[in-house]
Amino acid sequence: MTADGVWHQIFAYDNYGELLALVRNSLVAGAALGLIGGLAGVFVIMRDLPFAVHGISELSFAGASAALLLGANVVAGSIIGSIIAAGAIGALGARARDRNSAIGILMPFGLGLGVLFLALYKGRAANKFGLLTGQIVAVDTPQMAWLLGTSAVVLVALAVMWRPLTFASADPDVAEARGVPVNGLSFAFMIILGLAVALSVQVVGALLVLTLVVTPAAAAARVTASPVLLPLLSVVFAVVSIEGGILLALGSSIPISPYVTTVSFAIYAVCRFTGAYRARRWGSRRAAPQVA
Repeated sequence: MTADGVWHQIFAYDNYGELLALVRNSLVAGAALGLIGGLAGVFVIMRDLPFAVHGISELSFAGASAALLLGANVVAGSIIGSIIAAGAIGALGARARDRNSAIGILMPFGLGLGVLFLALYKGRAANKFGLLTGQIVAVDTPQMAWLLGTSAVVLVALAVMWRPLTFASADPDVAEARGVPVNGLSFAFMIILGLAVALSVQVVGALLVLTLVVTPAAAAARVTASPVLLPLLSVVFAVVSIEGGILLALGSSIPISPYVTTVSFAIYAVCRFTGAYRARRWGSRRAAPQVA
């Protein structure tokens, strides 16, 4: 295949206007998922849970694969798998070492189940591949209802938990001494995280879910520590990654996940460079001799 052929396969804009009208649901769902992924990601970074996100995604993949095999709603199956994984991680792992051990056990188990269910499924191969790499370009009405309904539940729960969860994440020992239910909040957040992961799997698939729940918040943390700007930038970065990925993938034969992950990584790279530059500049100012 020639270079022009490869380029046209990656970026194809023939009849783009007509295709754009077909992904209206996808753009709305993408905005909702960017919102919850960006907000949940703030606490994922604060509580050092990226590994947990990956572990939950494997059970989410297993649940979605089981639903596909049984002819049930794939989003519902993904949510059920995520909640089971999140509940198990929250119940088994209070300490980071125990939590990581539990995740290390759940990940291969969930991946193995998912592969088994997909091997038994005799339907379209594109449906199998979409569970691993995402397929939001074709969001139908039932999926939209599940996505938006679950997103609303996550947003309400985060709004209620935000202040005590921030306190418990920043300094759990002091928060517990002040009467904050640290363990209860930790378990509740794991369930919320499970829902956020299940929805994000619908965009980039089980293999690359970290790009929506971790990367935007990590990028925002590189340029600000403000409790207001951090979640705001995280949401903006997540929404831009999803919407940009959808618009770039539209019309091409490539799955959506490479586009979303590329946009997300580019944002992170810029933020990392900006944060490092500001840190060096601030350090040089402090090191400069003061003139009387």
